[in-house]
Amino acid sequence: MTIQAIMQGREGPIYSCTADDKVVDAVSLLSEKRIGALPVLDRGQVVGIFSERDFLYCIHKLGTAAMNMCVSEVMTADVITIDLQFSVMDALSLMTRRRIRHLPVVEGNRLTGFVSIGDLVKYRIDKIEYEAAEMRNYIQSA
Repeated sequence: MTIQAIMQGREGPIYSCTADDKVVDAVSLLSEKRIGALPVLDRGQVVGIFSERDFLYCIHKLGTAAMNMCVSEVMTADVITIDLQFSVMDALSLMTRRRIRHLPVVEGNRLTGFVSIGDLVKYRIDKIEYEAAEMRNYIQSA
């Protein structure tokens, strides 16, 4: 199972922000779309991630002044990316080891998707449930 299997059939935009966006605008987008993180893009390339965790750290440290800062000043810049051929299990392992919840999916240097740990777990559970149902059907038909 690869990330490509998860990305197939996905519709809708990938919400993102730029490094020059204000924190207040990025937080508004997170809230409005009810999502936990945004890839930070510069000319289509991923240069960071801005997450709820980043926001909490900066607001705790700087107070409300953080709202007027640029995303580049508070984002996680050491971004880990994966490609479509990355396995779901390897992605889950990577997220667990690195204590992260979101991974940008890139082809070359271009963002093509964004997956959360919830996406991966749901896909894995659905696959296991499908296999269990197939096994039950096989046993019952024998």
